[in-house]
Amino acid sequence: MKNTLETRLGIFFALAMCAAVLLVETIGGAGFFRKGYQVNAYFRAVQDLKVGDPVKLAGVRIGSVSTIQLTNDLVQVSMKIDREQRVRTTSKARIKFAGLMGQNFVELDFGSPDGLLIDTMIGGTVETIEQPDFSTLLARMENVAKGVEDITKSMNPTALQDILGPVSDFMRDNSGRLGGIFGNLQVISDQIAEGKGTIGQMVMDDTLYREAVKTVTGLGESTEKIDGLLADATEVLQGARTTVNDLNAGKGTLGLLVKDEQLYRETTTAMVNLREILEKMNGGQGAIGKLINEEDFLSTLKLTLQKVEKATDSLEDQGPLSVIGLAVGSVF
Repeated sequence: MKNTLETRLGIFFALAMCAAVLLVETIGGAGFFRKGYQVNAYFRAVQDLKVGDPVKLAGVRIGSVSTIQLTNDLVQVSMKIDREQRVRTTSKARIKFAGLMGQNFVELDFGSPDGLLIDTMIGGTVETIEQPDFSTLLARMENVAKGVEDITKSMNPTALQDILGPVSDFMRDNSGRLGGIFGNLQVISDQIAEGKGTIGQMVMDDTLYREAVKTVTGLGESTEKIDGLLADATEVLQGARTTVNDLNAGKGTLGLLVKDEQLYRETTTAMVNLREILEKMNGGQGAIGKLINEEDFLSTLKLTLQKVEKATDSLEDQGPLSVIGLAVGSVF
């Protein structure tokens, strides 16, 4: 009987333990029976993060925090990620809190699309982004509230009177002048609205706008023409550069004159000979020189040409038979 009671108690205790484990697994998401891989992240502070806190990817739970330990002045947070959920090496982790009274959790982003997926067999490490501590935020908010409270306390009736008193006195003493100024401004505003004056025409008349558009259009056309002239000038400069390069390379007649010494010497000799010929002609030497410079020689040449012309005319008048007769008579 005793053994039976102990056996029943043992069975009940075992079933209770199994139910507790299943309850923690189902509700708490501890993941004792889930297959997963480890991803590590190193933080300067974990902000009350605890083992078992969820790990989320874009707001979706994909695992939980398995261990938290200090290492090399940093806090190593090891996360157990579900095997079917893949995390990239370029993903970044940060610690967030669900609300003022909510639990902390680790948030992962997707990372860059070209990042490699972490191996599910050996795990990996992701970079971290430090979030400000909630207590630090509260302290900052407290400082801001205190500053606002101090400003409110400083704005007592006496201080307001010290600030606004001179302004009100100035307005009261210069009310006439201020009224005149505002009246003039009203007149100017009405004239502008009616298109009077230079400013009124500039504001209300669209002629200035059209002229401005024409001017801008003309400037655009002038710019296009200038661009064309620059292009032509560039082509001319390129042609001149090509010509200079050809001259330096000894191409063409001018290039040979510049670079070929033999051609230069021959050209120089020809020019010297031509100069000597011209000097002889100017000096009356030779037939051409006499023809140019001696008037007697020129008169004799003209007389000879006239006699030849007369002889030719007489032959034409006598006819062919007379010419033959003269030729036969001269022979016999």
